[in-house]
Amino acid sequence: MLLRIRSRDGLERLQVGGPHVSISQLKTLIESQLQVPIQNQTLSTDRNLLLAKTSADLLRFSDMADPSLPLSALNLSHGSVVFLYYQGERTVRGGPAVTPAGSFGRKMTMDDLIAKQTRITRQESPHCDSVSFDRDSANAFQQYINETLAFAVKRGGFMYGTVSEEGRVEVDFIYEPPQQGLEDDLILLRDQEEEKLVDAIAAGLGRKRVGFIFAQTIMQDKKDYNFSNKEVLQAAELHAESGLKEWVTVVVKLEADEDGGANVHFEAFQMSDMCLKLFKEGWFVTEFGSEDDPKLSKMKKEVVVGVKDVKEVDNDFFLVVVKIFDHQGPLSSTFPVENRNNLVTMRILKNHLDRTKSLPFVKRISDFHLLLFLGMSLGLGSDVPALAECVVTQTPVSEGYQLLIESMANTS
Repeated sequence: MLLRIRSRDGLERLQVGGPHVSISQLKTLIESQLQVPIQNQTLSTDRNLLLAKTSADLLRFSDMADPSLPLSALNLSHGSVVFLYYQGERTVRGGPAVTPAGSFGRKMTMDDLIAKQTRITRQESPHCDSVSFDRDSANAFQQYINETLAFAVKRGGFMYGTVSEEGRVEVDFIYEPPQQGLEDDLILLRDQEEEKLVDAIAAGLGRKRVGFIFAQTIMQDKKDYNFSNKEVLQAAELHAESGLKEWVTVVVKLEADEDGGANVHFEAFQMSDMCLKLFKEGWFVTEFGSEDDPKLSKMKKEVVVGVKDVKEVDNDFFLVVVKIFDHQGPLSSTFPVENRNNLVTMRILKNHLDRTKSLPFVKRISDFHLLLFLGMSLGLGSDVPALAECVVTQTPVSEGYQLLIESMANTS
């Protein structure tokens, strides 16, 4: 029986006697065939094992902790994947001999030498200490994906908030640009003029663009990866574009629980420094074929992973886990979100203002999506940042602005 062992060094194959083999016997085979000492091994059927960073993290993966348990009890059969975390270094025996001249005496070019020196390892610590979501904003995003899109197509948005001196990111609202979501792809149809207005409103609110959030589909959850190769490429592109070292990429997914139900999960990552370097230097293959494994990112030249020269890199090597928290921010998220399937009209604006008429006017417009609607629909583009400053300081809105907004709403 053949098992596939996935570790930080990539995917390797291991011959075992059959499903009756115990976990203890499997570890002995890994030691003899893959040169990883038994005492250094942690095994699991959960791919998240490879993202563990501390000893406490490793204790969460206990499904293969019983040494007497047979593989059949874990439904492992021919071709199954087992994830291996190990500490320390390893030497692979029987690897190909490498000569300074390269294969068959060919002289190595400067590109060859650079490629041989490009070693991909896991980045242990992110530049971002943590990310905290405004509860209402996060709920508005996941609720639309869950209840309206049913996780059938992908959806994305830019996160806006603040970054503390300690590297803590707080997300207070999510802007959803024009886009086309497919089952396994997300095409952003970005509107530069709209984004300029968004950035201006954010600046008035004392916020800036701090990351990107996207939802994976139900079909993707059945596949064995945290990010697909397309998602790695898109995340690296947006991170590189931002120039912000604390930039965060968040994925939202629907995962089945033990009771047969499903829960929505938010997971936060940063793209590693090496990932960004390789992207900026054009190492990634950017065309994808139907036969490509989405778990792997293709390189134009060989890189070193572990002890191997490869052209395909496990996507997890490019991900650095970021802690997630939540908070209650100063803005509301009750006004309809831009660029969704629903048409936002003056009637909706009037309904919103009527529903909140017991509040001071500045509170009634303390919603990013409402401010963007005003800027796009009422010709107030240059004035909305001033309204945003009223919102952030909670100072009264001038009577002229209030009359203009209310009169436009009443034309519905």
